Amino acid sequence: MAQETLSAPTYDASSIQVLEGLSAVRKRPGMYVGSTDSRGLHQLVYEVVENSIDEVLAGACSRIQVVLRSDGSCSVVDDGRGIPVEEHPKYHRPTLEIVMTVLHAGSKFDKNTYKVSGGLHGVGVHVVNALSEWFEVRVRRDGHEYFQRYERGAPVAPLQVVGESDATGTDIRFKPDGAVMEVLSFDKATIERRLKELSFLNAGVTIELRDERDGTDVTFHHAGGITEFVEDLNASTNPLFRPPIYFHTKRDTTDIELALQYNDGYNETTLAFVNNIYTIDGGSHVVGLRAGLTRTLNDYARKRGLLKGEKENLTGEDVREGLTAVLSVKVLEPQFEGQTKARLGNSEVKGQVESAINQKLAEYLEEHPGDGQALILKAVQAAQAREAARKARELTRRKGLLEGGGLPGKLADCHSRDPALCELFIVEGDSAGGTAKQGRDREFQAVLPLRGKILNVEKARLDKMLQNEHIRALITAIGIGIGDETDLSRLRYHKIILMTDADVDGSHIRTLLLTLFYRKMPALIGEGHVFIAQAPLYRVQKGSKVQWAYSDEERDGILREFGGMKGVLLQRYKGLGEMNASQLAETTMRAGARTLLRVTVEDAARANMLFQVLMGEEVEPRREYIQEHAVEVTNLDI
Repeated sequence: MAQETLSAPTYDASSIQVLEGLSAVRKRPGMYVGSTDSRGLHQLVYEVVENSIDEVLAGACSRIQVVLRSDGSCSVVDDGRGIPVEEHPKYHRPTLEIVMTVLHAGSKFDKNTYKVSGGLHGVGVHVVNALSEWFEVRVRRDGHEYFQRYERGAPVAPLQVVGESDATGTDIRFKPDGAVMEVLSFDKATIERRLKELSFLNAGVTIELRDERDGTDVTFHHAGGITEFVEDLNASTNPLFRPPIYFHTKRDTTDIELALQYNDGYNETTLAFVNNIYTIDGGSHVVGLRAGLTRTLNDYARKRGLLKGEKENLTGEDVREGLTAVLSVKVLEPQFEGQTKARLGNSEVKGQVESAINQKLAEYLEEHPGDGQALILKAVQAAQAREAARKARELTRRKGLLEGGGLPGKLADCHSRDPALCELFIVEGDSAGGTAKQGRDREFQAVLPLRGKILNVEKARLDKMLQNEHIRALITAIGIGIGDETDLSRLRYHKIILMTDADVDGSHIRTLLLTLFYRKMPALIGEGHVFIAQAPLYRVQKGSKVQWAYSDEERDGILREFGGMKGVLLQRYKGLGEMNASQLAETTMRAGARTLLRVTVEDAARANMLFQVLMGEEVEPRREYIQEHAVEVTNLDI
């Protein structure tokens, strides 16, 4: 596949600019890498890898190796140009040392050295150095190999020449500092997913991940780039055509790459990236994609006589039903909104992306009329379902089930009208619902019991979904609407808490609810409003002392603490309804005593695949997934 390659300009000490000194990073690490938990830990790896990817974008690097070391450290090796080592002309210290010890020092601020770059807010390797117990860097360039070691951000010895080398590149190895990071163990699967994603986004680069802890080794190389990415996302679906539509073009200084394919499902999966950064909340590039897609398909359908009447139009929702797309743009000076670059703000990018799609997609459809016919037929069917859904909405509104006509009858609402303080517990069954209603704090906690399992929205169009009583009740209670009508400002509760039994049925109900939120109300998850309540499995009592265990391991630890089973009263809860109201409140509902797990989507591609496989129409991918992961099951409830 033809790729536009950026030339590699001069990269030396004069390319490095310094904005301010390295300070406060160790005092407030969360400000620089997002958090000090697992997410922040892995961001350290990504910051180093992004430096190597920037060399790939500059046309100077083709191979990256990431190694998770048995001593808890991580190393990243590339065959790029190598970080400059000569004395910096302004600061009279080795340039490498400036890069590693001064915040906002780097060539990313020099447009001649790197046209575009990734990473999180440009904090780069100097922040990784500051948050590491020790940090070592080897540079191969100018015929030599250079080495310097740092401890907690400070150099422990001057830069040294340690050998000769005909190669070029940078080798960084660091060990996160337990004094500032809460989590120190790298999760291989998490890192593997990001490296795989980067290999799709940067066609032709080879990325190897080796884990010394278990001896595993995996290599990613995707010459097909984002076209292969879309095929991977659609692996468990029935595509309407093959291969995916692909184009790569430029508008002004913005590089635009798009691959898209439709399947016979009902959900949209669009992953959008800016300079290799996943923008989970979209932004101007996604707005441009959607506008261009809607306009182009309407123009094509009208020109072919596939729409009836001059006023009939396909909406954005119609043309995105069953869409799987990966959009990757490279922007010279991206303006991001949000702490973690979740949304692109550059207004000019909307028009650039829309213009590119209008031209390139129209050309493709003219050259592939069969694919165009399939797309329009799919969109027209979606429009018919949308019209049926509109009638269903109007009917339910007249019945007082939606907007302005009152809340669901089974909802026990709270007194407070401040959404930031309010919580909604979605509870499995009337029995547990009754207990939860008695145990709640009526001031700010609402309870909505669900009887039985809700509809699997992975397999249902919008009109069928709105015919489901439970889903209508959920939509009404939450208040933000669904699909393109979603308005997060109307959210009635800032905490949506799933409280189900700890058995197979409870897990299934949780999965169905999460499928609904992920597919139809993604902003709920994206903005961190969805939680899973952790109810105890055991009540352990000896005399007047009572403890709660949330796992078999905790139960065993409590029994050891109590000196064995003698005189111990052990009760296992099969469901929430077996607890009385005060017990449920004490263990699962009361703020300060309870444990809530926030639902996040760290890896959208992985989440999309799991929902497709576990909840979709195709049986064979589900069977393969179960067979592959059966050995990991430790507690099977049959």
